[in-house]
Amino acid sequence: MCVATSVALSTPVASARPDAFGWPLQPRPQVVTSFDRPEQNWLPGHRGVDLAAREGQSVLAVADGIVVFAGPVAGKPVVSVDHSSGLRSTYEPVVASVAAGSRVRRGTILGSVAGRHESCSATCLHWGIRRGREYLDPTALVRASPIRLKPLEAAPR
Repeated sequence: MCVATSVALSTPVASARPDAFGWPLQPRPQVVTSFDRPEQNWLPGHRGVDLAAREGQSVLAVADGIVVFAGPVAGKPVVSVDHSSGLRSTYEPVVASVAAGSRVRRGTILGSVAGRHESCSATCLHWGIRRGREYLDPTALVRASPIRLKPLEAAPR
């Protein structure tokens, strides 16, 4: 006899409920630049992921939360959302359709993609997740946990 169990992913965001987060673009986008955590905060790295997108494509809240910022940062349009799990999601470049202080639900339209992120050769969305000052791999929030079958020990007869 076998039973299905799920195995937790060993990621820094494994404490977030796996069903609480979704992708910021629909349909599920291609990751064109992966997360690359720097060894030290001041070293170069890629503190998020770049997702293939179309100019004007709707950007969705990945989870319930409160918009804490919607506006330009160094001339680039950015939206940031705080989530009850202690995580903050950021989206760039996004022309906001929400304002700071707005409550959003997973799937709420935050705005639209406004061109390409500096690390992309084509239009893309840069999606970041952080807990405090630590940047985390956002794709770990939306990966499905693998299902493993493992045998049950036979009951004594």
